Amino acid sequence: MNKTCRIVNLQDEYSQIYKDNLPFLKAGAPNKMNALRDDAFELFNVKGIPSNKVEEYKYTNLQPFFKGTFDIAFSSESAIQNNDHSFTCGVPNLDTHNVFLINGWFSSQDATDKLPEGVVVGSIREKAADYPEVFEKYYGEQSNDGDAMAAMNTAFAQDGAFIYVPKGVVVDKPIQLVNIMIGEQDRLVFQRNLIVIEENAQAKIMLCDHTMSAQKFVINSLSEVFAATNSVLDLYNIQNQHNLTTQVASVYVNQKKHSNVLTNNLTLHSGITRNNIRVTLDDEYCESHVYGLYLNDKNQHVDNYSFIDHAQPHCESFELFKGVMDDSSSAAFTGRVMVRPDAQKTNAYQSNNNLLLTDNAKINSKPQLEIYADDVKCSHGATVGQLDEEAMFYLRSRGIDENESRILLMYAFAYEVIEKIRVEALKENIRSLVEKRFRGEYDKCDSCVICGQQGVSASCL
Repeated sequence: MNKTCRIVNLQDEYSQIYKDNLPFLKAGAPNKMNALRDDAFELFNVKGIPSNKVEEYKYTNLQPFFKGTFDIAFSSESAIQNNDHSFTCGVPNLDTHNVFLINGWFSSQDATDKLPEGVVVGSIREKAADYPEVFEKYYGEQSNDGDAMAAMNTAFAQDGAFIYVPKGVVVDKPIQLVNIMIGEQDRLVFQRNLIVIEENAQAKIMLCDHTMSAQKFVINSLSEVFAATNSVLDLYNIQNQHNLTTQVASVYVNQKKHSNVLTNNLTLHSGITRNNIRVTLDDEYCESHVYGLYLNDKNQHVDNYSFIDHAQPHCESFELFKGVMDDSSSAAFTGRVMVRPDAQKTNAYQSNNNLLLTDNAKINSKPQLEIYADDVKCSHGATVGQLDEEAMFYLRSRGIDENESRILLMYAFAYEVIEKIRVEALKENIRSLVEKRFRGEYDKCDSCVICGQQGVSASCL
């Protein structure tokens, strides 16, 4: 079922949409997914779409963007209808297991691709039925922290990706989840992902969002990630959408003993973006790397909120976010690191660095440390500045023109985050896209295309 909803009075109308469509929301969905809906919606209904009166959303008022007339797909058929296309997405020299979703619903994966034995990738609603013990154990267990947008996702989400890597399995090729946003009307999209990496397993996962048509898209996506003992996981979230896109992307990570998790949020192009990154170091000797890069121009806005919870002793976290703001764009960074009373021998490092290219660009940076243990090493800081005039003079004196000098300095600033990417072919592609972005080129990925009855058009990564 596909329904067009006009939303003006936020809470009343979302409440009515939920009540009117609850049978469709529950149809074919896993039992636990349905069991959590009502309580999640009650929480969402009490809290509402966050405005900047909510402390954690102080710098981003989401309410205006969740108003409007939207198509909402309450079935896979309505999400994918009139989208008789085939998709290819291949970064040069990057060999991946490709999985495609359309408007938040699982669509297809490479038919000829062979995953390592025991690895499961597919639709969350289908794989939940095939692997109920995994789904029941993990779904909804990490994201029930009271956040209104997470609660909204739990209430409305029906599909997404299920990734399970069993004990001792190493997935050499990255797994790429490509979520295609397409439609003839403005769309409201909900997507839910569940990622479970078992003991001694390893994987690299790329989340890629693409807007393929010019309509307005409002996206609420949530990924729950569980990294068991001695597991290693890289999670790259690549956001590169058009200016009419509003996305709230939440990632919840739970780590067990000796696990090593790297997350890297790369916001290369979008309209309004809110990233929620919440990491719980839930056992001893965990290591967490949390990185982010955001590039804004025109009136774009990116808000990165991170919460790293050192719940157990002998853990390390390393956090670095960098942003470049041009024109009248804006950004926000709120980084909260909590060291709980029992989390002795914690090492936690946090940094946020920002580059403002114009007088109208704006950044609000709020790094925070909450330390309740006495044997720790923790640091945090933030910087805001402009291009270094001395460095610019040095480059100009070597015969490099002003525009090229600016691009070199901006790229050098972003370089540190790009170098944290541990997939070489992806790193090279991001380098190229960042350089194009700084040159003012609309960064279309020529290797990601949609092939339909109307021909071929490059996606805007």
